[in-house]
Amino acid sequence: MAVNRVPVLKRCRSLDLDPVYLGIDKKSTRQLRRANRKMSEYGLQLREKQKAKFIYGVLEKPFRNYYKKADKMQGMTGENLMAMLETRLDNVVFRLGFARTRKEARQIVDHKHVLVNGKQVNIPSYLVSAGDVIEIKESKKGSQRYKDVLEVTGGRLVPEWLDVDQDALRGTVKEIPSRDAIDVPVNEMLIVELYSK
Repeated sequence: MAVNRVPVLKRCRSLDLDPVYLGIDKKSTRQLRRANRKMSEYGLQLREKQKAKFIYGVLEKPFRNYYKKADKMQGMTGENLMAMLETRLDNVVFRLGFARTRKEARQIVDHKHVLVNGKQVNIPSYLVSAGDVIEIKESKKGSQRYKDVLEVTGGRLVPEWLDVDQDALRGTVKEIPSRDAIDVPVNEMLIVELYSK
């Protein structure tokens, strides 16, 4: 399995991205020094795509597949793409506050701790739909790991398209999020322009 092993803060600096969007509350004190070069249009488009891939932890091939699927759906391609990325199971677990970062959420799903509508799902890229109930397995709920996680994520704001009961480690997807409900600093129109060349 391919894994991106680039240091997180270094990657955030190069993409001009705040680590808070990844669930990391560290800050890098270093400044990125670039020669006074103006970025080309292609460079801007590529950076937006890399930003989206990095935030959601998706590699190039699956990302391109998401784009193709979003292009075939009704409505705006960019908004469809962002909604699909946002409804990935690992991202929903992160948004519900059951994990500190998306990487940790991915690991929780991989280790078979998550139930979707009462069935065990261990595929991080599984797309949830409106009305799905996501919860942590009964046998894992009492573990120290989740107590520690809830201490850290207790004050985190849960998006309005999700409903969460943190004591029971259970959440419900109320609806598929609209673009306004997604607080990720990505300009999806540039990604659409990049892929539609």
